[in-house]
Amino acid sequence: MTSATTAVSSAAAAPRGPLRDFWGYFSANRGAVAGLVFVIAVLLMAAFADVLAPYPPDLTNSAVFLKPPAWQAGGSWAYPLGTDAIGRDILSRLIHGARLSLTIGIAVVALAIAVGIALGLIAGFLRGVVEIAIMRLMDIILTLPSLLLAIVIVAILGPGLMNAMLAVVVVVLPHYVRITRAAVITETSKDYVTAARASGATQWRLMFSEVLPNCAAPLIVQASLGVSTAILDAAALGFLGLGAQPPASEWGTMLADAREFVLRAWWVVTLPGLMILLTVLAFNLLGDGLRDALDPKLKR
Repeated sequence: MTSATTAVSSAAAAPRGPLRDFWGYFSANRGAVAGLVFVIAVLLMAAFADVLAPYPPDLTNSAVFLKPPAWQAGGSWAYPLGTDAIGRDILSRLIHGARLSLTIGIAVVALAIAVGIALGLIAGFLRGVVEIAIMRLMDIILTLPSLLLAIVIVAILGPGLMNAMLAVVVVVLPHYVRITRAAVITETSKDYVTAARASGATQWRLMFSEVLPNCAAPLIVQASLGVSTAILDAAALGFLGLGAQPPASEWGTMLADAREFVLRAWWVVTLPGLMILLTVLAFNLLGDGLRDALDPKLKR
């Protein structure tokens, strides 16, 4: 009996694995779990858009202009969320718009992280004139209103999806540079970096093998928040006619196309706006949960 009790108590006291430990802290935040579920749902919707959408996103039908949703008088279950001004199915465009909007968000964040990590590592390791030049440039970008700066960049490069993505990359880049530089400066003062230097580690090894893996946590949190910022900025540029161009089913472009029908066809404006709102909120909640789980100071 004693040995069995000892075995049970030792098993209960055994340390949990890192993934289980992470999930324990993450799942304590119910908002973060809800955000994760919604993000996964949107990702699946984007991945299987061709299967889930009842119609092609650009298919028009002259017989169903501005048809209301199915639950409203005059609606039809053939078009559950109604149609727009030229007879395109709103549900199909929202599903395909998820693919386009998520592609924009993920691509922008991936490029911003790559460039931001490179500049942050250079600024954190080289210091001196190089650090001052990089950080003052980032400070200049941060002093400008983000949307105004993006509009100016797109106005110079010309309207279009790729130019809008590049503009958003420039807008969000300083956050990744500053986070990486701060983490690098903190990590380089620690004993394991000093020991690696004493053992003859090269500058490249110190950057990428020793320091960068320990800077991952804040970058992961910022990336999850950055996707929502990128989606929101790209939607704003699309709404102003500077981002994705018609007939693209990007959510901001859908809002721009529906402006004149705000009073007589609420669904063509409300539904794309609701998708932007819920997706941005879900990524923000996910970022909060990741911050709680990855930051040791916030673990309870």
